[in-house]
Amino acid sequence: MAVNDPIGDMLTRIRNAAERKRSKVLTPASKMRARVLDVLADEGYIRGYSLVQKPGAFPEFEIELKYFDGQPVIAEIARVSKPGRRVYSSIKDLKPIKNGLGISILSTPKGVMSDSAARTANVGGEVLCRVY
Repeated sequence: MAVNDPIGDMLTRIRNAAERKRSKVLTPASKMRARVLDVLADEGYIRGYSLVQKPGAFPEFEIELKYFDGQPVIAEIARVSKPGRRVYSSIKDLKPIKNGLGISILSTPKGVMSDSAARTANVGGEVLCRVY
């Protein structure tokens, strides 16, 4: 089945696995998904991910979710910019998520990065999702 929004599909898989207290979740592999997962791992929202290749199948990422005291570290993960409505933001218009406790993930000309890294690089872009 074709997926129109690969990032949204990955975020939904992570959200559903966290609600069911799963330790790992699989999602199809792509470069954009890898960049978003790199940001999630760097910010401490997931333990990590690895590429799984089975013979005769498409490559997949196995994402290891992170828990603290039995509760998922990711309390809320939501897509902001969708295929039907792209959301762009300059760095001065980007608001902190939950008073700085959460992050926004942006696709900028300098690559995919968190909102704090974008502020440091002084660059805006497409707001992909927000995580808390």
